Amino acid sequence: MSYFALAALELALLGLLSAVAGTLIVLRRRSFFAVALSHATFPGGVAFAILGWNLLIGQALFALLLVLAMTLLARIPGQGRQVTSGVVLSFGFALGTLLAALSPGLGVPVEALLVGSPLGVSPSDVAATAIVLVVTLLVAAVFGRRILFHTFDPVGYAASGFRVWPIELAVTGAIAAAVVVAMPAVGAILGVAVLIAPAAAARVLAPRLAWIPPLAALIGVAGGLIGLWASREFGIAAGGSVGVVLTGMFVLALAGRWLARALRPRRRAPVANPRAEEEFRELRYG
Repeated sequence: MSYFALAALELALLGLLSAVAGTLIVLRRRSFFAVALSHATFPGGVAFAILGWNLLIGQALFALLLVLAMTLLARIPGQGRQVTSGVVLSFGFALGTLLAALSPGLGVPVEALLVGSPLGVSPSDVAATAIVLVVTLLVAAVFGRRILFHTFDPVGYAASGFRVWPIELAVTGAIAAAVVVAMPAVGAILGVAVLIAPAAAARVLAPRLAWIPPLAALIGVAGGLIGLWASREFGIAAGGSVGVVLTGMFVLALAGRWLARALRPRRRAPVANPRAEEEFRELRYG
């Protein structure tokens, strides 16, 4: 299979993955957590590059450690998830930069870790993305109803006697796995855009909650392939092209919703007492 076909397959799988993991990120408002996780796994990739091992495994192991650290730090009184995510983001990115600076002669691909390269993905990267997609779909099938229940009514979920930690573990694990497998193609910086932008655009357009995943899959696959085609036709960076296209699709979704609302005829509010309104008009206009 050619490198371009591998890139197209990888971006299509990431588009499908955004329908599941991206929807979880958007509905549960974990965008900053995903950003923190993607940046904080940077030192795992650098460390494994220095050792000459597989970068994806290093990022996955470091992601696991960071998820556990975030869970423990979030239990500290007065520390919310946003604060914890910010601390972990700063620590991880600073540690990765320090490791890269201390090893200038080892050829650590820092730029590739940050922005990725869809045209540089390997068959093992594509296989890892496919495995994560299948596992994430299984998680959604098993825990889907409980995840929705906990997302929209956490108090009622706890009052019903359900345990919260299995849902948190399933959601966090799915998000972390999706973020990690997206890095070879789009890196630590653009990976979140590939996962979140399709789901965010789908949420803007979807008339019902059930429509968000299929719309996100359609937007994610189409945006990824359009960005890849544009990179080849115009000779621009593939990862940046995909990120710009997906962001543009989100902006178009917002503009389309605003235009639809602006053109929609306004319904006149029902009059509680038509006779009183008629008398008011007579008094005002004579």
